[in-house]
Amino acid sequence: MILGPGNRDRTLQTTSQRELRYPVASGIVREEMVTSPLHPLQAAELTGTLTPSSCHRVQHTSVRVEAKCARALLGDDDVILRDHDSRHFEERVRFRVADTHQRHRVQPPGGRGVGPAVPTPGGSVLLQVRHDGYDAGEQQDKEDAQREGRCTLRRCFHVNHCRELVARAAGRLMPALPRPIFKAPKNHASSLVRDMPMKRSPAQKLQELLPAATAAAALTLLPIASQAQVTTAQLDGLRPRNIGPAVMSGRIVDLAVAESDPIKYYVASATGGVYKTSDNGITLDPVFENEGTHSVGAIALHQADTSIVWVGTGERANRQSSSWGDGVYKSTDGGDTWTNMGLRDSKHIGRIALHPDDTDLVYVAAMGHLWGPNEERGLYRSTDGGATWQPILQVDENTGAVDVALDPDQPNIVYAATYQRQRRPWGFHGGGPGSALHRSMDGGDTWERLTGPGITRGLPEDVIGRIGISIYRSDPRIVYVSVEQGYRYNASTAYTERRAGIYRSEDRGDTWELMSDWNPRPMYASQITVDPSDDQRIYMVNSYSFSDDGGRTFTVPPQSLHGDDRLVWVNPSDSRHVMKADDGGLGISYDRGLNWLYISDLPVSQYYRVSVDMARPYNVYGGLQDNGSWMGPSETWRQNGIVNSDWTRLGGGDGFINLADTTNNTVIYTESQYLNLSRYDTRTGERTAIRPGDPVGHIAGRRNWETWREVGTFEEQRLGNAMAPANWDGPFIISPHDASTLYAGTNIMWKTTDRGDSWQALGDLTTGTDRRSVPIMGQMPDDYLPSLDDGIPYWPTISAVAESPLARGLLYAGTDDGRLHVSHDGGATWTDLSARDISDSDERSAADFPGLPNGAWVSGIEPSRHEEARVYAVWNNYRNDDYANYLYRSDDYGQTWVSITGNLPADRVLRTVREDLRNPSVLFVGAEIGVYYTMDGGTHWTELRGGMPTLPFNDLVIHPRENDLVLGTHGRGIWILDQINALQELSEDVVGKSAHLFTIEPAVQIRRAGRQAHTGDVHYQGENPPLGAIIDYWLGDEAEVGSVEIAIEDSDGARVATVRGGTREGMNRVVWDMRHEVGDASDDAAPGPFQRPARGPLVVPGTYTARLSAAGTESAQQFTVREDPRLNVTPGTRAAWTANLLELAGLSSRTVSELNVIEGELQDIDDDDTGPRATKLRDLQREFGELMSRIGRLSGDVEGVVAPLTQDQRSRRDFYLEMLEVLSGEAEEVMGS
Repeated sequence: MILGPGNRDRTLQTTSQRELRYPVASGIVREEMVTSPLHPLQAAELTGTLTPSSCHRVQHTSVRVEAKCARALLGDDDVILRDHDSRHFEERVRFRVADTHQRHRVQPPGGRGVGPAVPTPGGSVLLQVRHDGYDAGEQQDKEDAQREGRCTLRRCFHVNHCRELVARAAGRLMPALPRPIFKAPKNHASSLVRDMPMKRSPAQKLQELLPAATAAAALTLLPIASQAQVTTAQLDGLRPRNIGPAVMSGRIVDLAVAESDPIKYYVASATGGVYKTSDNGITLDPVFENEGTHSVGAIALHQADTSIVWVGTGERANRQSSSWGDGVYKSTDGGDTWTNMGLRDSKHIGRIALHPDDTDLVYVAAMGHLWGPNEERGLYRSTDGGATWQPILQVDENTGAVDVALDPDQPNIVYAATYQRQRRPWGFHGGGPGSALHRSMDGGDTWERLTGPGITRGLPEDVIGRIGISIYRSDPRIVYVSVEQGYRYNASTAYTERRAGIYRSEDRGDTWELMSDWNPRPMYASQITVDPSDDQRIYMVNSYSFSDDGGRTFTVPPQSLHGDDRLVWVNPSDSRHVMKADDGGLGISYDRGLNWLYISDLPVSQYYRVSVDMARPYNVYGGLQDNGSWMGPSETWRQNGIVNSDWTRLGGGDGFINLADTTNNTVIYTESQYLNLSRYDTRTGERTAIRPGDPVGHIAGRRNWETWREVGTFEEQRLGNAMAPANWDGPFIISPHDASTLYAGTNIMWKTTDRGDSWQALGDLTTGTDRRSVPIMGQMPDDYLPSLDDGIPYWPTISAVAESPLARGLLYAGTDDGRLHVSHDGGATWTDLSARDISDSDERSAADFPGLPNGAWVSGIEPSRHEEARVYAVWNNYRNDDYANYLYRSDDYGQTWVSITGNLPADRVLRTVREDLRNPSVLFVGAEIGVYYTMDGGTHWTELRGGMPTLPFNDLVIHPRENDLVLGTHGRGIWILDQINALQELSEDVVGKSAHLFTIEPAVQIRRAGRQAHTGDVHYQGENPPLGAIIDYWLGDEAEVGSVEIAIEDSDGARVATVRGGTREGMNRVVWDMRHEVGDASDDAAPGPFQRPARGPLVVPGTYTARLSAAGTESAQQFTVREDPRLNVTPGTRAAWTANLLELAGLSSRTVSELNVIEGELQDIDDDDTGPRATKLRDLQREFGELMSRIGRLSGDVEGVVAPLTQDQRSRRDFYLEMLEVLSGEAEEVMGS
């Protein structure tokens, strides 16, 4: 590096060194090594010690661009820092090539540039590059670099900046760069050496397969400093628990029923995978747990062979929250195992149709990308069970297939619906010329279009949207379709002008009759179902309704289930048997859909946001898609866990952020879509609407496809309403410095200091772009487009808000159009941290957000809890069909940023980031696929699974008191990883040990009450945390560990219990139940029903020590056992209670020992032996058994209440002791006979 004259004396005497080895030509290997001193700011960044003052406050330094980019290409990711006695920048580049001719300019030593070539042993050439400080030539060098297309930097040196510039200009800088093969350094340097891997990482191995330019660009994915990498398998010993909830269930999108035995079926959830039942929903088992995606659009069961199941992944709902998939899966063993059969880039599958006889003939309606154009869309056919696919109906890059149906009598007759639609951040177009109904008479070889301009079959001829198909099974000449049309009308529109709705054909589609205009919100579902036994009985969804006159009129019955419906299935053998899949789960009816049995044990709730309070036990709050907002306990003090009745609903609609006022834990701020914010008192049920910016006379949360008349007039109806524009997931926060202060974002930032009673506007932070000026699919917005902007009535808006927990008034705000702002004065003034607005070039300056496209959505902001100037930002750009990861850190209040995506798997789509409360190097990231953990600030990431299925993790929070990691999933409710101190303490040093015991959190002796009343088996039970002290330890190579023992000692060093642990490599977790270990079964005693020793009593609260013995090492940790906070007893009473239980446990243990001896004797006696000795032994066996039972009941009575023994309890104890002595004497006598 070259420093200005005023900064030269700050040069740090350390160097960076990197060796690169790659083939140049056949038989020739090229090696390059770069060594250079580092500026203090470079070293500080690499060592994680950058101070809050940060480099933006230091005079910017100039750099020699050519050398710097060369270093980036050579790999500044893995860096060795070592002592160096030179103040000069020195590069040593060694080339071992057949031709030593170099393109470098050679200058004499002491001058600027590259020194003379110096021969070295082995024919290598050493080129010395020396930079003596700033001179006029530096500016010329930059001008040369710009003119020649070489990269430049505008700001002070950051490794990531240069790497990003190199990545973008890789083709220009080194267009013929060979594939690199990275070789680890042979020697560590000094105490400053950090985290050097001794093996190539998977990312590095992958680069060997990449073309030249891609390999250069891929350097941006490599970590700055190497670290001992932990694997997911090594962390699987930490297993989160699922607490549900299932009370509201979640969005069920499809069913696949075995028609020959309809109590067996598969249930497909939108983002929670697939469940299977064999008892009509009484019990359901998840069967699609570890595949590449969690999102399902369609499922099909082959009726001729019900072991064959197909799953099409990626939602078909087209909404703004729809998740995507990775093709179609097939199971040939009833869902036990799955194979991805291709069509991976289709993203969304609308329907799967199976030939009724040929199990190898499959049709898949591939909808294609929701957020952009792509090729793999349309109708596909496989004739070999999915081994290969043939596109048989394709329109264009914006049009896919949404539905397909086969004529049950003549399966060569195929109906297919194509669907043109696309979402973008600013809107949705749900139709176009590509949308149409098609028919094939030859199994899909040729097609005839049945809708469109000039086609006069009775169907609409103008622009249409989504189409649903249903064939009447008893007479397949009758076909129904539901058709969406963009033409909007009101009550005064003539019926003859209404063309959208229900159509019927009685000649297999040759001609059609419009039955009615009934088709509620077709973009979302548009699925019509005709009763297989009654062609007049029609079911429609999204506002559950039925018709008994062929679709001319519909009845909307009262609903005891959710109102947003996805599908109706009718039993072909019994039309009374109906099932309805909706956004609130699954319902079963046996009276044609009038009354319903609700399946209440499907925990597929879709959380957007989660939060916690400080109650004991703490509550978890969150908002869900289509199911409002809820609160529920993180644990219950009952034995049967967390059940549906433990959850309380806080609000309706689509729930999002819910925050408790932690000063009293009873006031909750809750919202639904578009920042419909209210203040709710959980004690009284009172609710106060506090949404900022609402004009008089308008209702928060109204969608803009609904129509309104101008208030007080009889003018034409208009679209939308005039409430303050807000994001669908409108952000708000409670200030961490004052519980009465809230900040909320619409398109304007708002502030209240009186809990929402009044608000102050702090300015519009968006670009203010008019979305009506931005086309989608080449179409400009038009009020007659089908489902125009469905679900997105407002844009641009604020999408994320955060305040620093360390500095009051230090605010950050991000928007859905790519803006990020900071305020240092509570919102009075704002600084735009964004480089350009959406109309500028596709990519920002590397000095701002390396590699981030313009217009990306700010998904989350996390101000540091450890460094005031540090802040993290999560962006995602999938709404522009870009699924890459964007995660950044700034150490200077957002002035400069570095990417910390590290080795995260590609295309995870990040949702949120949380900095750990205790260790600033520990971060957690929630993504569309998975949750990830880093122990080194983002250099290396590891997915946390611990038995969790493939899931989207939309939000997460760490409880500040309990140190639990609370995970909000958008598909399987809430998961809690109890006590994450092991993750906080994991380090390279720990990973290198053969055994390590982590600190142990305080353990509380909670008394859990008995179970609730009988519930039956349609009952979900969330998991409570384990009762006891959670002990985590790390093991190295499991082959060398042997047995693991953890001794528990009291404060006097006396052993009270021994815990046996697992020997898996990596993280292990055991739980000590906080009880005395009493008695032990004799090793040589004969097996018997009473061989197990009695359970000891709870230990006295106090300080204890856990001592780990494993792999030839020993380590110890002290921890605290605490009393149940609900108890109020004196220490003396508590100690006496434990002593009484210990005495009873001793009685029980002695009884067990006597029984074991008697059991051993009886094993040698024939069953038909009726002699005196045999008879006496059997009598003693029964009497000892009875005594054991009575001692157990007495122990239970005593343990139930922490109190002195009652007179009854004392007399029973004395009697049992006397009986034990008598029976023991008799046993001794008979044993000696």
